[in-house]
Amino acid sequence: MLKENERIDIVPGTDFKIIQNKERFSYGTDAIFLSDFAKSKGVVVDLGTGTGIIPLRLYGKDKVGIIYGVEIQEEVAEMAKRSIELNGLEEKIKILNMDLKKLPSIFGKNTVDTITSNPPYMKSGGALVNPDENFAISRHEVACTLDDIIEVTDYLLKPLGKFYMVHRPDRLVDIIYLLRKHKLEPKYIRFVQPKLNKKPNLILIEAVKGGKPDLKFYDPLIVYNDDGSYTEEITPIYGARHQK
Repeated sequence: MLKENERIDIVPGTDFKIIQNKERFSYGTDAIFLSDFAKSKGVVVDLGTGTGIIPLRLYGKDKVGIIYGVEIQEEVAEMAKRSIELNGLEEKIKILNMDLKKLPSIFGKNTVDTITSNPPYMKSGGALVNPDENFAISRHEVACTLDDIIEVTDYLLKPLGKFYMVHRPDRLVDIIYLLRKHKLEPKYIRFVQPKLNKKPNLILIEAVKGGKPDLKFYDPLIVYNDDGSYTEEITPIYGARHQK
């Protein structure tokens, strides 16, 4: 099932396998933290699924009905499909190679229970774009914007459905503004810090469609101890085995 430069890795915290290409954009810690933070159920959609790491992690830990991973890049989506087949999960996880803005053409309004997204962080025009298309689409708002993601989330989610996203702290004002614009109420925020004395470099956010205003903050997630080892909270995220 492998092509040139590909390898098979174990999905952290599970027994599942995932195909990665060392020459292309691979999943990072942000996808692991988001899939741990999210509490998914029912019909789940992962927007910008990449190689399928988040659907595999969610299926390994939550009681979901079916997960749709949406990925616009054909090569990356094809790799994700092979990973799903490698684990025998074709009936539980469906990879859709399409533009997420076109999802309303195949999903009814208010039909999804949970949506997750690890979107491109770099605002269009805000940074130099990587000349490699794969890296550019994954990191920059080239194929979709934050507004696109939140707008389609508003369309798909059932009332009181939940949306989970990982992003950069410097986009927090944009995130909250767009969430409220689309009637998605921010409920929980958690900052991720590389070390205790370092500023946060990631933000995890949970929003509820049509929820009441009541924003709470979790304690920050600290990734590394001073000696470079994982903290006690990080170790089980990477090491716990799924029970399915």
